[in-house]
Amino acid sequence: MNFYINQTIQINYLRIEGISNSSVLQIGSAGSVKTLSNLYNTGSYTEPAPPVTGEVPQAILTPLVAPTGAGVVRGGADS
Repeated sequence: MNFYINQTIQINYLRIEGISNSSVLQIGSAGSVKTLSNLYNTGSYTEPAPPVTGEVPQAILTPLVAPTGAGVVRGGADS
């Protein structure tokens, strides 16, 4: 049995707390969700990177300012 679904989706506000490489954000219906992973050599490298030697520098942490309501973009005419 086949189902054909036509949807109109209006999102006025979407807040995502966190997302990672393995996260899936689905809006609407999906008959099946298939996994896909691709690895590309976009730099045209021909050999592995050399091993790290010496002291690895410490990560630089930058404090972030808490977000405010200013600059929030909302869609739709009634927002």
